[in-house]
Amino acid sequence: MTDNAGQPASLTLLGLGAMGTALARAWLAAGHRVTVWNRTASRADPLVAEGATAAPTAAEAVAASGLVVVCLLDDASVGEALADAELTGKDVVNLTTSTPGEARERAAWAVARGARFLDGGIMAVPPMIGTPGAYVFYSGSREAFERHGAVLAVPARTAYVGEDAGLAALHDVALLTAMTGMFAGVTQAFALVRDADVAPRDFAGLLADWLRAMTGSVHEMAAQLEGGDLTKGVTSNLAMMAAGNGTLVRTAEEAGVGNELLAPFMALMERRVAQGHGDEGLAGLPGLLRTGGA
Repeated sequence: MTDNAGQPASLTLLGLGAMGTALARAWLAAGHRVTVWNRTASRADPLVAEGATAAPTAAEAVAASGLVVVCLLDDASVGEALADAELTGKDVVNLTTSTPGEARERAAWAVARGARFLDGGIMAVPPMIGTPGAYVFYSGSREAFERHGAVLAVPARTAYVGEDAGLAALHDVALLTAMTGMFAGVTQAFALVRDADVAPRDFAGLLADWLRAMTGSVHEMAAQLEGGDLTKGVTSNLAMMAAGNGTLVRTAEEAGVGNELLAPFMALMERRVAQGHGDEGLAGLPGLLRTGGA
């Protein structure tokens, strides 16, 4: 049995921060019956005016619906909010940002209390909710995902990545990690041109175009990692890139810019070259980052 996308459903939402409020508004706009709870009760007032029902306690909010969505500050907040709730027979969907390990532990905790559990990783900021660009990774109970798929797809596109409850968080954090590294490079780039006769707005267009052009390299790396030949299809080998790093460092020094954002990555490249793998691309570097990597 699955939700019928054409019929209103009942669900509970715990947590009305910016993301929780955006989720609630999307479900209300689609005609669903939404019970809300927030530790600071006044945050529910605008949503009540839009048709939501506010519950005085988290336990009462949970009791109101079979589908319980949690969007709180952290994993500890989830445990506190659900501590007194009766979870038997409930489908708990946790959209709180967590680590894969925390998601697995929370799944076991919920199942032990009689619930089905889905963990979710939201790949969007609050203003994106309800737009085609927003999507959420889900992992955990396939039955819960299939039952509530239509409702979960209202605020954002959904992608089910497996029954291991930690997989959604792993996908989420891995993508955010790549984003963080990109932002480090962007920060360094703007630092280099800041004192030159270069308009940041003009440079931003060049930078965005260049980064888009470079994203194709992730497919090259994936193919090498899956195939096992880390030299196959390499267009810029590690020895050449490591040698070119010297120019990046000297340019930063000339501009009075520190290199602390890039230095660890450069050191990793140099270590791999020193091991005799200068003919590879970057695909050999992930192994060096694993605990105990040579």
